Amino acid sequence: MQSVGIFEAIVLGLVQGITEYLPISSTAHLRVVPALLGWGDPGTAYTAVIQLGSLFAVVWYFWKDLVQIATGTWRGLRTGDQKSREVRLFWCLILGTLPIVVVGLALKSTLEAPGSPLRALTVIATSSIVMALLLWVAEKRGSRARSTENIRVIDGILIGFAQALALIPGVSRSGSTLTAALFLGFQRAEGARFSFLLGIPAIFLSGVLELRELVTLNFGTTELWSLIVGLISSTIFSYLAIAWLLKFLQTQSTVVFVIYRLIFAATIFTLLALGLVQNIEPLNAGLAFVAGHPL
Repeated sequence: MQSVGIFEAIVLGLVQGITEYLPISSTAHLRVVPALLGWGDPGTAYTAVIQLGSLFAVVWYFWKDLVQIATGTWRGLRTGDQKSREVRLFWCLILGTLPIVVVGLALKSTLEAPGSPLRALTVIATSSIVMALLLWVAEKRGSRARSTENIRVIDGILIGFAQALALIPGVSRSGSTLTAALFLGFQRAEGARFSFLLGIPAIFLSGVLELRELVTLNFGTTELWSLIVGLISSTIFSYLAIAWLLKFLQTQSTVVFVIYRLIFAATIFTLLALGLVQNIEPLNAGLAFVAGHPL
């Protein structure tokens, strides 16, 4: 994992916070922005840990919803009311999380390997284009007539499979789930709300797994502070991004994100063609954070 300083941690937390919940791929931006600034790839372990800031933010924002789902599910299970909105949402979140857990564990070593081809900028750019086009089709064809009031368990499972696609850098977890929700006929803001709730278990499991591995390493004070600062920065900007996007989608379409993703991909291909960025990080980049200095 690349050595990350305090200023870099603030910037990476900002990038993580803004892009985690906008449908433009946080993984892609956390790979591209450091490359553009000459910082190198911070690595999947660091990025997974600062994603916990995004987790804190979404739990903070949707705390009342989560309490309502928990209490409603408990009440529904006790009374035998399996068709209540809260019980359906609960099962949607549980079953919708399984695909990304299974696929994530299967691909964990490949995704985290230094110099992994899956983290190549060409993969990120191509994924960005493909998802931009799918989001555009979903925007045009979706009925936008449904809300979570009539969500079905099968909806949660299908959106969960879409979420698993986000393991490919450049796809975007929020982008893939919002796209699936639009295809299923959900309103934009309602689809985004469910996308945010569905991300809670996935982000929690990913961040905790990486944090468990990181605490076994012997960091210096600088490395520890970089994680803390990154978490704080990510939390603040994630909360702001959630609040802004939900308000934006109540009246606006997702076309602006389609355009942005296409421009983002074109920029990556241009930078690669000019030799201004490396397609794949050097294999020894993963050693730098542990050593406590950049290689």
